[in-house]
Amino acid sequence: MNKLYLGILLLFSFQFPLQAQKKDPPEPKAELQSEHQRKIPIDTTITTQHSVTINGTPIEYTAITGMQPAWDENGQPIAALQYTYYTRNNVKDRAARPLLISFNGGPGSASVWMHLAYTGPRALKIDDEGYPVQPYGVQDNPFSVLDVTDIVYVNPANTGYSRTIPEELDEKDRKKFFGINSDIKYLAEWLNTFVTRNNRWRSPKYIIGESYGGTRVMGLSLALQEQQWMYLNGVIMVSPADYKILRNGGPVSDALNLPYFTAAAWYHKALPAELQNKDLLKILPESEEYTLNTLIPALAKGWNITDTDKNAVAEKMAYYSGLSKEAILDQNLVVPPSYFWKNLLKDKGAYTLGRLDSRYLGFDRQVAGMDPDYNPELTSWLHSFTPAINYYMQEELNFKTDIKYNMFGPVHPWDNENDTTRDDLRQAMAQNPYLNVLVQSGYYDGAVTYFGAKYTMWQVDPSGRMKDRFEFKGYRSGHMMYLRRDDLEKSNNDIRAFIERTLAKGESAKY
Repeated sequence: MNKLYLGILLLFSFQFPLQAQKKDPPEPKAELQSEHQRKIPIDTTITTQHSVTINGTPIEYTAITGMQPAWDENGQPIAALQYTYYTRNNVKDRAARPLLISFNGGPGSASVWMHLAYTGPRALKIDDEGYPVQPYGVQDNPFSVLDVTDIVYVNPANTGYSRTIPEELDEKDRKKFFGINSDIKYLAEWLNTFVTRNNRWRSPKYIIGESYGGTRVMGLSLALQEQQWMYLNGVIMVSPADYKILRNGGPVSDALNLPYFTAAAWYHKALPAELQNKDLLKILPESEEYTLNTLIPALAKGWNITDTDKNAVAEKMAYYSGLSKEAILDQNLVVPPSYFWKNLLKDKGAYTLGRLDSRYLGFDRQVAGMDPDYNPELTSWLHSFTPAINYYMQEELNFKTDIKYNMFGPVHPWDNENDTTRDDLRQAMAQNPYLNVLVQSGYYDGAVTYFGAKYTMWQVDPSGRMKDRFEFKGYRSGHMMYLRRDDLEKSNNDIRAFIERTLAKGESAKY
């Protein structure tokens, strides 16, 4: 049993707050003993008071951050999950106030991204387009949705300060956490404990997930209902990653990239003048219609397509993507996004495009190639988010620890088998007339494209009987569309309107 595990169990047994940790006795052979310990309690809270002005209205709020255990079937702690919970002060009826439960994705990503840049009361110091500025830090978020909902940001196992118990797990125990279905199962149980501890059972509840978090919240919508008897008012998917598209490949998956190619090429002024001179939202419907009605059937034919049709399709793909017809033919009409990022601007400065946000530019050692050397947008984001979250947690929220904050944690290998999350969401909605869905995507996201998100939304309920309970919002930015200030305001207002629209307001849950 390692020293870290013993320290965690001792802290749990005595339930010391984080600030009151006691030092272990010095080891016999140690010449120096640090005042700080690289261990973390598994059950503790730290409360601080703050204020922020949102949409011109001053708001006082409480921030509670700390650790809450995840339990096994015998009532033993198997993980300590770190969370941050914001509640607006002076609320007369807390039961009527919504609760927004927020996850990021990865898998293996901490909750830092949406916490410190999207919906929370404090936001990253960046310029208006989302690029880092020094000195690093945080500032008030004037568009946070804290005015209309309380918010909790959850770090799953091994992300942020969250850790499994013990940290080193064998293959069998790792399967309790690191896979689509195990992730959903233990997080649903954890949320039951959180809602009970904080007396939020009567509150309208919403879950929001970004990227892989889209898969997570689709699955949680049903797991919360069927395993925890917890019913939701809304599911919000931000740049959702749907593994039914991403992992399977094939004609549909390949074709769905074209409208994103159109958007990114338009941004970089790489389209033919006939398209370039129109507004983005005027040309995207053209590209979408071509994708659905021509490109998908063409790719489905494989080598059975005629030479005449193949040439016509390549010419049209070039028209909508900014790539050359010859390059598209060389790849038999199936253009990997990585090739697009590497080659769109090959003759225009030889810059590469960002994967998660294709507004960002990079440059490689060699101009020629099939994919970029690195993701310029991700390095830019880590540039500013990492120092900001470490400062914010320790200095403003008073969470003092030498434990490393994992921006991306060790969660792999990740089990992607038996992914039923898309149908889980459909079943949860069918069972719960209150449940509505909001999908938000950036047009310049090349990792999980906006058109892929639309396709997922359409496939959740192919019958269309619940289509009026789905809403899609697009933004002129990338994966984390909220980094661009104009979209930060718009996207938060869209969440605010979605919440206000989907509150029951005394209406019965019936068809």
